[in-house]
Amino acid sequence: MEEPTVQFSDEELVDNFPTLDDERIQLEDLEFEVEQPPEELEDGSDNSLAKKQSADLEKMKKTTTKDRVQALHLRKSLNLLDKMHEEKDVFIQKTKGELRICRQRMDLLDKQQESLAAEIATEKEANNMAAIGRLQAASRRLQTELENEKDLQSKITAMLKESENAMWHIEIQKGLFEDVRKHHEEEAEARQRSLKVHSAQQLQKEKEALEKSERNRLLRARKSLHTQKELGLRHQKLVEDAQRNHRIAVKFLKASLGRVREQEQKEEMESRKHMQRRMDAVLALKNNINASRETLKKFQVWSQTRAQLANQKALTEKEEILAQGGDAFKYLCHQQKHQELEAQKRAFEEEQKLRKQEIVSRILKEEAEEEQRKRRQRPPPKAIDRWTLRDRTWKYISDICEGKTVCTSTYQLDEMLLYPKPLRVLKAISSESMQTDPGSINTEDEVLAEPDVPGLWSKESYQPHQVPKEDMERKPVGGSKMEKDILARTMERLRSGVIQKQVVSGREFKGRPFNSKPEVIHFKDFDIGKVYKKKITLINATYTINYCKLVGVEENLKDFIHIDFDPPGPMSAGMSCEVLVTFKPMINKDLEGNVSFLAQTGGFSVPLKCSTKKCSLSLDTELIDFGSYVVGETTSRMITLTNVGGLGTKFKFLLDSELYEMDDSQPIVKISSLFNCEDKTLYEKLISSYSEQQLEVNEFSSMDLLSQKESEKQLDDAEVTTAAVSAMTMPPSEEQAEITLGEVREGEIGPFSSIKVPIIFTPIIPGEVQNKFKVVFKDPQSPTLYFRATGTAIDVPVWVPRATVDLKICMYDRLYQDSITVHTRSKAALRLKFEVCKELRGHIELLPETGYIQAQSTYSVQLKFLPRQSLPEDARKYFDPASRVLEAPMTIRVADQVLRFTVQAIVTTSDLEINPSEINFGYCTIYEAIRTEIRLSNLSLLPQEFGFVGLPKYIDIQPNDGFGTILPLETLRLDLIFQPIKAREYKFELICKSEINRCFKLSCQAIGVHPPLELSHYQIKFSATSLYDTSVSTLYVINSHVSMNKLIHSLPRIGSEEASPVGPTSFEFLLPPKSPITISPSVGTVLPGKRCLVQVAFQPVLPQDKIFEEAIQLLGKETETKTKETGQKKELWKQSLSMVRVHNRERLTRTSTTQSTELQRPEVNVSSIEFQAAQATLSKAFQGKFERFVIPCVVASGDIKDRKTTEPLSFSPHNTLYLELWCPAVAPFIVVTSHNGKTVFNFGDIAVGHRSIKKITLQNICNEDLTLGYSVLNPNGPFVRLNPFSKLCSGETQTLVLSFSPRESILAQETLDIITKRGTLSLTLLGTGVASMITCSIEGNTLNMGYVLARESVSTTFKLQNESLLPIKFWVRLESLSKKKAETYQQLPKFLTSREQRTEIVGTQNYNGQSVFSISPVEGLMFPGKAQEFTVTFSPDHESLYFSDLLQVVLFEKKVSHQIFLKGAAREHMMFVEGSDPLDVPVESLAVITAFDPEHKEEAEEIKPILVTLNYVQFDTDTTTPPATRELQVGCIRTTQPSPRKTVEFNLDSVSWLQHKGFSIEPSRGFVERGQTKTINISWVPPADFDPDHPLIVSSLLQLRGDIKETYKVIFVAHVVTEQ
Repeated sequence: MEEPTVQFSDEELVDNFPTLDDERIQLEDLEFEVEQPPEELEDGSDNSLAKKQSADLEKMKKTTTKDRVQALHLRKSLNLLDKMHEEKDVFIQKTKGELRICRQRMDLLDKQQESLAAEIATEKEANNMAAIGRLQAASRRLQTELENEKDLQSKITAMLKESENAMWHIEIQKGLFEDVRKHHEEEAEARQRSLKVHSAQQLQKEKEALEKSERNRLLRARKSLHTQKELGLRHQKLVEDAQRNHRIAVKFLKASLGRVREQEQKEEMESRKHMQRRMDAVLALKNNINASRETLKKFQVWSQTRAQLANQKALTEKEEILAQGGDAFKYLCHQQKHQELEAQKRAFEEEQKLRKQEIVSRILKEEAEEEQRKRRQRPPPKAIDRWTLRDRTWKYISDICEGKTVCTSTYQLDEMLLYPKPLRVLKAISSESMQTDPGSINTEDEVLAEPDVPGLWSKESYQPHQVPKEDMERKPVGGSKMEKDILARTMERLRSGVIQKQVVSGREFKGRPFNSKPEVIHFKDFDIGKVYKKKITLINATYTINYCKLVGVEENLKDFIHIDFDPPGPMSAGMSCEVLVTFKPMINKDLEGNVSFLAQTGGFSVPLKCSTKKCSLSLDTELIDFGSYVVGETTSRMITLTNVGGLGTKFKFLLDSELYEMDDSQPIVKISSLFNCEDKTLYEKLISSYSEQQLEVNEFSSMDLLSQKESEKQLDDAEVTTAAVSAMTMPPSEEQAEITLGEVREGEIGPFSSIKVPIIFTPIIPGEVQNKFKVVFKDPQSPTLYFRATGTAIDVPVWVPRATVDLKICMYDRLYQDSITVHTRSKAALRLKFEVCKELRGHIELLPETGYIQAQSTYSVQLKFLPRQSLPEDARKYFDPASRVLEAPMTIRVADQVLRFTVQAIVTTSDLEINPSEINFGYCTIYEAIRTEIRLSNLSLLPQEFGFVGLPKYIDIQPNDGFGTILPLETLRLDLIFQPIKAREYKFELICKSEINRCFKLSCQAIGVHPPLELSHYQIKFSATSLYDTSVSTLYVINSHVSMNKLIHSLPRIGSEEASPVGPTSFEFLLPPKSPITISPSVGTVLPGKRCLVQVAFQPVLPQDKIFEEAIQLLGKETETKTKETGQKKELWKQSLSMVRVHNRERLTRTSTTQSTELQRPEVNVSSIEFQAAQATLSKAFQGKFERFVIPCVVASGDIKDRKTTEPLSFSPHNTLYLELWCPAVAPFIVVTSHNGKTVFNFGDIAVGHRSIKKITLQNICNEDLTLGYSVLNPNGPFVRLNPFSKLCSGETQTLVLSFSPRESILAQETLDIITKRGTLSLTLLGTGVASMITCSIEGNTLNMGYVLARESVSTTFKLQNESLLPIKFWVRLESLSKKKAETYQQLPKFLTSREQRTEIVGTQNYNGQSVFSISPVEGLMFPGKAQEFTVTFSPDHESLYFSDLLQVVLFEKKVSHQIFLKGAAREHMMFVEGSDPLDVPVESLAVITAFDPEHKEEAEEIKPILVTLNYVQFDTDTTTPPATRELQVGCIRTTQPSPRKTVEFNLDSVSWLQHKGFSIEPSRGFVERGQTKTINISWVPPADFDPDHPLIVSSLLQLRGDIKETYKVIFVAHVVTEQ
């Protein structure tokens, strides 16, 4: 039985003591106050009270600190004794009550045993064995209970005896402390009086402080009010100033806004006008392009017609020669050779002309160079009056080349000499030149271009660097030879210092250092007196930093070109600068030259061109072919003259034979231009791609044509000069008058415009008519343009309007009819005879064959065409098998005329081809349909309607049920679907009919199968499932085969084979590899008449290949970014080392390049961050996907459980069932935007009892708001949702917070489903709870520091081992320093009877306030598998046997892992004795007070009591009883202090007398070395005269001799106890 009232917990002991500490603190404060008493106490009015207080203060002054500490301990001991006495008394009363109850139960059990014994005897007499057994069992139970009660009685008796002994000890102690108690009460009264005085003083001080604070508060309030008034005045002033400034600002703002609005209105008007001009220009351009397309079409037709005419002419000549009997081949060869000679002659003349032009160009070039040299040295000479040999030669050659007469006026010759003609190359219109009206130019520097940003070109913001003219024109002129040599050497040295080679990374830069944009500075179509500006951009194209300096322009351009260039300084690679070029033309002349610059790597130049306005004229065609027209009819064609140049001129259309000079005196017909583009810039941008290429071709073609015409003309003039002159004066002949010009023949064509001129053809005489025309211009630089017009006039009395009767496309064996009309101009009736060639007489028929046509009327004949299948054989001459075209000539014979016309038709077949012609569907179950594809081809050139008729019930043809229209030569793919009704063999034919009632047959065969199993659903259409979501559907596998009676139901069989047996049937679903489909169970067995539930799950995922590609791209972008950063760092590094020598720079660059190439791109795996980021990116960008799967389910008879391990079931391939799955996948509606889009969240290793939090960001990426629902997490699990939200708007992002707090060491995994109406997002939660497993090297959790001399210390170590998988943070704390210490001191301590039952934790402490025990380290981190060593130091400052404390190891600030009980003892001297029964409380005893009782000090030091109790156990049996034994240890404390003795001697007196009493002591004397102990063994055997009812009490003296002599009185108390 326990003794709960005696034991005290740690908290109860600690709670008993704070009151005493508070009292001690108050006493110390009081002592301080007494040493310096306040003045208010001295001025007290009550004299008697003052005298009493002063007496008390004087009395307390005499007490020392040591006395106060002893008094404190004394009070603690008294309180503890009172409490122990009270509790012990209560416990004794309770124990006596329990003993009384126990005896009553024993009496009751004895009575029950007696009654049972009587009943047993009665039943034995009655021979009732069942009752006897029951009563005996009850008797045994009562006997057991009685024995238990006896044991309990013995224990209670022993406990009562021990309690009474303890009560005796407590009474003794209370008697010793009676005087001390009275003294303590007196001290308490004095302390209360002093506290009252101190309280009065404190109250007075607080009143004064309160008055002072009130005065300060009033002062601060007045000061605050004054400050607020000043701030209010200042604020009012600031508001007035702000309002005044606001009114002024509003006034100026309105004025500025008005000006801005006016400016915007002006700009809006200008933009509208500009847009209107652009629209007009675009419309005009569109019309011009359409006209150009028509012209191109005419060219194509003309070329085809010319080729046909040439062929016809050759055939006609051949027929005429053959008709005359000549040799046609010889004539054609002769004519061909003549043409070759003519071509060679023309080529030679062209070559001669080109050589002459080359000579002229060289002469002009030399003359220009000579003029430039003369102009540099001296002023240009005046007009040349005399002709030099070079001038006359040049004039003669140019006249010969241009076909003019030699006679030329002197004025024209002078003009040609001064301004020689350049090559006539048409120039495109400048889209960048800007021009203004001369009247609007006020100064020479006026600029026509405007900047995009206002102020960019203003004089204040832009001040270009002006190169001094003297620097640009500086050149060595004159001087001696030595000066020239010195100057040359100096210039060479300067150039070598300026121009440097640029070598970067071992590569030398070669080429143009700066690129110009645009590449050529071209001022087009300029006017004299206007100013033009162009801005060019120079871009650094070198490898690194470069410089750019303006050198200047050429000499011939300095008077017209001005360059504004501000050197930008050092320019990095790829950087650009701007150059402004200003052109002010003074003369109307083309200029060419270069703008030169100098870079660090060498010089470069930008070409510059200035082009005057020129005419660029062309015709849209050079041949007008009117074709064939009947005599008397009139037709016209239009020819277009186009000018794409910037200069207008006068024109006139003439016959080629006419001569005409353009004279200003002649009247000019003003013709409005059909195309006039005002906006040149827009015009050039739109037609630059067309005009610059087409016009060059037209120019060169027109030049060639012109040269050809001129050469022909020169030859004609050389042969018949007089005839040509006479032809110029003669009127045109009748043949020439058939093709004439229209009314518009001359006029003025403006720049960028076009004019259309009509050409009229009026045939008069039958035959071919041809005429040549030319267009002459007033502009001398515009060449004459030539074109021809041809036509054919016919005159017949009878003609057929349709020379070709086209019957289009005809089918074999089908009749086609047409009507042919014949016209006549004859005034008499004529007889007509219609003839068909004999090859086609079986296919074509003209009815009637003979007829008469009346005068000037028409006649109709009927044409019947019925092509037979033999047409290709019959009419091989007129039928082309490849193209299937029939061209049959028909003849109409008149009296003196034979007319021919052609019947043309495309003959095609009407066959339809079905491929394949036979189909075998194979085995097909009655639960499925087999679809096969057939191709229906139309071999005809005509569309045909078709249809499959008479289809059986088990056949279906799609689309349109097998009906439709097939286009010519088209192949249609039709689906033939076969679904058998029952198990049998099928053979049938399908008939396809065309619209002309032709039949085409298709043979089919199949075998129907009835499998033993069936599915409840053969098609499952999953709803749209988002990525990584799962959709689940269920179906049943049914075994309906329960009987072999075919009359009840159809038996499962394959075709006509035997039926399947009745019994268990197995199935297996065969999934395709890497499919998002999961079927559970995929294998199973179904009994007859039963069904098996099967779940089909669809979970779409992204292909890992695409994810890897995206991850590699992301990784590549990161690598490129890092490479760019590295490159920038390298560039900065190179710039900083730009002045280092070249070879060092090359070496460093090679090293850095080698290091960069050694970098390897990290691999991408499934767990990498790049892979997860790529997966999230692709999920968001997923556009949806639809997949269709057909899953086969094989069936076999038997049970899968009955098969052997190596013997599979025989699955029949013909009994296979098929499950069709439609799987649409869509993008997820809710995505995780945090954690790289992962849906698996691993909290990692978390210590048990701790919590980890993860925040997951979710985003709604669909177009509607979603209401969220959540699956239920395990309520007893470690995962918890902290902030579930119920709605997520479209595009909104919210954070979901989850926590993981394991309660035990587990590996946890749960799935949290976020459910919406559009899909489900599954989040997988993982976490590992790890228990903090720590082992301690101390066994028993008690660390005994042993005995130590007071004011010395001893240390020991122990280790803690971390055996868990995560680092552990620890704290080490002592119970004596805990926060609960004050609460524990408030409770009274408990006295215990034995050392083993002591439960106090914090024992005696040091007087100096420091802890007796100290630990190091007090906190830290233990890594997995590592050990932490701790050092415990025991440092007592006074003697005591009850130093103790509790060391707690706290993990993670929460869990207490280990509690180690620390204890130790301290002595003032080097010897000690232990092992006896305790005679004092487990705290410091105040029984010995040497300071208060000096008379008994020696007695207390001489004798110290030691109690040794021995219990001799006496057994009932005759066995030998061992003696009662005890042990005493005598020890010597190890010390570092010097001492005269190094050992301790001990001696026990009265050993013989003790032996007489039955005691045996070994050894009775001896010595102990330092740091060791020696055991005294005590045994006792009761002597013969021992009375067991009275304990034996004897005593003996034990003397110890060390640094001092100590005497102990050992009291031996012996008892004899029974075995129980």
